[in-house]
Amino acid sequence: MNFKSHIYRFCVVFGLTFCLALINQHHCRAQNSDYSGIPSLVWPVLYDIQYQKARDAFGEYEKPVFSEGVKNMEGKEITIPGYMIPFEGSGQTREFMFSSLPLNACFFCGVGGPETFVQVRMSKAINYNDQPMEIRGRLKLNANNPDEHFYILEGAISLGTMSW
Repeated sequence: MNFKSHIYRFCVVFGLTFCLALINQHHCRAQNSDYSGIPSLVWPVLYDIQYQKARDAFGEYEKPVFSEGVKNMEGKEITIPGYMIPFEGSGQTREFMFSSLPLNACFFCGVGGPETFVQVRMSKAINYNDQPMEIRGRLKLNANNPDEHFYILEGAISLGTMSW
């Protein structure tokens, strides 16, 4: 190995060690004392999606092709952490988008794809907030209606905000 390879290898090992140390120091905990959640294993499953070209009366669009992991979650109650993205305003709402990324890094700002958020229909209205929070609801998959999102969480409830 040449000198540059040794330096590169050292930097990679040092960087990974540093990142793991930071992760171990910053555990996710909720603000309320009865929180028993763990970091989400749901979002990585939702990220596993493919697309195929489809056409309807309005033209061509990208139709989602869900992985087996996603299909196995359909109709089941899931719990996910994330951030509210309101359709309009910042008051009370029963429907909003919920992203795995903060608003400044969400799909609409160009960082993630459409698989990084779900459309939420709450069982009762909640106030908008910009803090990370956790919600629970029944997952509905949508592969055929391009006017709605691929993932829809129905009958959702808020489990409260989280602190990181």
